[in-house]
Amino acid sequence: MNYNAAPEVLGKSVGQVTPGYMSGFGNSFETEALPGALPMGRNSPQRCAYGLYAEQLSGSPFTAPRGSNERSWLYRIRPSVRHSGRFAKADAGLWRTAPCHEHELPIAQLRWDPAPIPHADMTFLQGVQTMTTAGDANTQAGMAAHVYLITKSMVDQHFYNADGEMMFVPQQGSLKFVTEFGRIEAEPGEIVVIPRGVKFRVEIQGAPARGYICENYGGAFTLPERGPIGANCLANARDFLTPVAAYEDKDTPTELFVKWGGQLWMTKLPHSPIDVVAWHGNYAPYKYDLRTFSPVGAIGFDHPDPSIFTVLTSPSETAGTANIDFVIFPERWAVAENTFRPPWYHMNIMSEFMGLIYGVYDAKPQGFTPGGISLHNMMLPHGPDRQAFDHASNSELKPVKLTGTMAFMFETRYPQRVTEFAAKSATLQDDYADCWKGLEKRFDPNKP
Repeated sequence: MNYNAAPEVLGKSVGQVTPGYMSGFGNSFETEALPGALPMGRNSPQRCAYGLYAEQLSGSPFTAPRGSNERSWLYRIRPSVRHSGRFAKADAGLWRTAPCHEHELPIAQLRWDPAPIPHADMTFLQGVQTMTTAGDANTQAGMAAHVYLITKSMVDQHFYNADGEMMFVPQQGSLKFVTEFGRIEAEPGEIVVIPRGVKFRVEIQGAPARGYICENYGGAFTLPERGPIGANCLANARDFLTPVAAYEDKDTPTELFVKWGGQLWMTKLPHSPIDVVAWHGNYAPYKYDLRTFSPVGAIGFDHPDPSIFTVLTSPSETAGTANIDFVIFPERWAVAENTFRPPWYHMNIMSEFMGLIYGVYDAKPQGFTPGGISLHNMMLPHGPDRQAFDHASNSELKPVKLTGTMAFMFETRYPQRVTEFAAKSATLQDDYADCWKGLEKRFDPNKP
């Protein structure tokens, strides 16, 4: 086995040297693991250096506008047509794809305790548990929200998703993604996005791992427009990291799994498909440290909309209406005067799948623990529980810093349908709605 990667430092994040990565979001990168492997001045030379094959991976139609056109040129030991043998249907386990109508859509606010990590060996592909689906993968619209549980690294196994790009949100345990573009390591507090069609395997870094996945069937995640906020803050492009080229020259049997059309398929190869020696383009996996997000908020009074916490968005054909918004609630100062500071009570056209990476979420101090999930579907009311309401209504409104916390939402314009597994899970809290029972009538016409 020959595993090589460019050794030089090519990127920085938050002022620190970051070996093995290039910084920037949506950049046109170029990187090579062997000198001269990347052609200069052309994409498809008559003969590539080192006997490599040139291959383009397109994430958008060829005629997409330049600003949204996504593609990379890969220079690999074997072309991907050699990665396609006879595919047979494989067991997808608890992985589901929209449209999925195996369970009736509940008219209720829902919440789940953290999924227990099993003692048995479980790789990434075995450990995906779909909680909700929305839209239709066949029309490239909507999403699915999953939990992953991993106790064993993938060995001589690889995977790519033809149905959508995947955002991994680690909650416990660190992961290594060995992709055909290079290696990415991620810990809780970071996210990793693997574009549609990119081959990879997932390895654990010692301890078992648990986290969340957003499978995006629609337009690729991009940075939201800042509008009046201007040029700075929120998620800054320089903090996104894309791996430098790395490859495996490994002629041993491996299994390649492909998710295509809502089904899982598998073929056997005599070699590793992680064989890209050089590449250039803007269609590649990346990671982002959520702790580098620079929040903005009210410094006078009132409570801004949660959209100010959007990290990435998957746009739809309707301007301002996202296929998916990825929103976080990180450490931040609360300073607004004469204001109810937690999220207000509301009903929303968007459907909100929420998870907690670490700490305490200020609107739900009880019952919502790290690794847990809540689902507030479109036009179902939700908001702070009784304890959070009383505390926020009566606290001294001095500056308070919310520390040691990181919650997130996968928010979509589509109703999220709960899978049969999620509906029958032992972690589903039957009494979640009771958290609002204590919000009794307070109206008194004699006390203005």
